[in-house]
Amino acid sequence: MKIANLDGRALLIPKGAATHTGAVDVQQASDGRFGPDPQTLFDDWPAFSRWAQEFEATDAAASVARVPFDVEALDAPVPRPRQVFAIGLNYAEHAAEAGYPPDGMPVTFTKFPSSIVGPRAVVELPEGHVDWEVELVVVIGREAFHLDRESAWEHVAGLTIGQDLSERITQMQGAAPQFSLAKSFPGFGPTGPWLVTPDEVHGKDDLSIACSLSDEGMQSSRTSMMLYDVPELLVRLSAVCTLLPGDMIFSGTPSGIGNRRTPQRFIGPDDVLVSEIEGLGTLTTRFTAAR
Repeated sequence: MKIANLDGRALLIPKGAATHTGAVDVQQASDGRFGPDPQTLFDDWPAFSRWAQEFEATDAAASVARVPFDVEALDAPVPRPRQVFAIGLNYAEHAAEAGYPPDGMPVTFTKFPSSIVGPRAVVELPEGHVDWEVELVVVIGREAFHLDRESAWEHVAGLTIGQDLSERITQMQGAAPQFSLAKSFPGFGPTGPWLVTPDEVHGKDDLSIACSLSDEGMQSSRTSMMLYDVPELLVRLSAVCTLLPGDMIFSGTPSGIGNRRTPQRFIGPDDVLVSEIEGLGTLTTRFTAAR
């Protein structure tokens, strides 16, 4: 199933439903058992997931009024995560282009939650050099601490597409890189267009991932090329931090980012960034000059 956010209301898109006309309002369909706020679904994700599966299997799913929507009118499927983890240098070719050899520990930082937006956002470009990084984003469905690989996927609510936008001048200011600040300007965490549960993602450990900037292909790889796959990331992170329902993990980007090109290329106010991940759809982000 897919979970979407339309004007702050949670929508359920059942398997096989036409996207533009196939959504149902979660609060209405559940007779108020689950509220309208998409973020609150993660408070008891196992119960919500069971209800959604049972709902899809009943005749009620066919009789409930459908909500039409435009994909680009959707908001962030996880609008207010408590924690946002981000992983650097998780594809060997990206580590090589950045000049860093693969290490024995994933490079981990954060994007502050205020940077998270959805497909409808138009990102205002700050001064500097704004770069793109398409990423598979993992959303936690059950609290997790000291996970093992075998149970890791059981703690995942779903997957979505993310762009880890970065302002490279801010990033390199000071004696040490400012990853978290440089990647947390307003709008620097586009996500969406919806959350897809793992059972609906065929071959979830090996998905094509790509992005283009104003119709020019920039990145293209497969998630199977990650040095630390989804289960391993959850094992490593949960060995230190308690992962909370609704937390997001930006799992790293392939090669092809702007500051490693010759000549370098960065996002301008008229550019359109289109990110795609197999089985998850397409995320389109537009930009505007600073006011």
